[in-house]
Amino acid sequence: MAVTVGCAVDTEASDEEEVTTGASDRVVCKVTGSLKPPPRHRKQYSGAPHKDISQQNSPKIHEGWWAYKEVVQGSFVPVPSFWGLVNSAWNLCSVGKRQSPVNIETSHMIFDPFLTPLRINTGGRKVSGTMYNTGRHVSLRLDKEHLVNISGGPMTYSHRLEEIRLHFGSEDSQGSEHLLNGQAFSGEVQLIHYNHELYTNVTEAAKSPNGLVVVSIFIKVSDSSNPFLNRMLNRDTITRITYKNDAYLLQGLNIEELYPETSSFITYDGSMTIPPCYETASWIIMNKPVYITRMQMHSLRLLSQNQPSQIFLSMSDNFRPVQPLNNRCIRTNINFSLQGKDCPNNRAQKLQYRVNEWLLK
Repeated sequence: MAVTVGCAVDTEASDEEEVTTGASDRVVCKVTGSLKPPPRHRKQYSGAPHKDISQQNSPKIHEGWWAYKEVVQGSFVPVPSFWGLVNSAWNLCSVGKRQSPVNIETSHMIFDPFLTPLRINTGGRKVSGTMYNTGRHVSLRLDKEHLVNISGGPMTYSHRLEEIRLHFGSEDSQGSEHLLNGQAFSGEVQLIHYNHELYTNVTEAAKSPNGLVVVSIFIKVSDSSNPFLNRMLNRDTITRITYKNDAYLLQGLNIEELYPETSSFITYDGSMTIPPCYETASWIIMNKPVYITRMQMHSLRLLSQNQPSQIFLSMSDNFRPVQPLNNRCIRTNINFSLQGKDCPNNRAQKLQYRVNEWLLK
């Protein structure tokens, strides 16, 4: 049943264990449409790529011709502000209305009672994968022997884990792609899943509606390390992928160890954060970070974008700047308390959300 809700929204500080992000704010929110999950069928929409007639007359630009930051020496390589201008197939990077990453304003989050906890299905087995230095990311790509699927949350379909990417900064105050109330974190882990119920592989899914789900986990520097990331970032492992195209096999990995101990998350509809920026991704941002040590972060910053014969250029600061939200709804399963007086549209709701204290530390 379709519903329309108009309400005043107050956010207030909560208890000692879980505290909100600051003083009370007051905003007005309006939610329209059905609160039921979407039907299980394919649906065309504007986020899917479309055929551009201009591509027929323009030379094919190499799909790898892009960068996060300007090259110190050598020929021009387009940075994020140019991605959508140098290749017509990447035009969504410039003109798309549902681009990622975004700055998440917690005072504008809307509680969605239909968001169930995430369900991770590993079949009770550990997995293996190959860790790569792609020149832009640390990328862990799982083998196909033991599959990891995820469901629940905002998903109508089951999605299969394809790749894990790390983003990180040259200093601790930056590195994450998403921001929280304007603040960046030292890094961000992104688990990229594709809809294996509708599509045969991640390449097809990335171009298609309901194609991708990306679980994002912020990284902070601490005295201890997440056990999964410790396997990736210990000295014996990370030094095997110092240069571009280096690869190293990891075995006996438990994906569940990568997730923080929380069932709370934030979700919105967006895009991939690399060209061609297709708007086919649903993002799930976990409401708690994971930690790595200062030495492990230093080891990441020593990874080179280039091959050994070329000048050293650190892989750090491999993040895309935040994009306009453009009136998209940011939903959460962080519980609100509902109270208030009657108002012309049903009743006013006083929504109090709780956010873990790590958010603004």
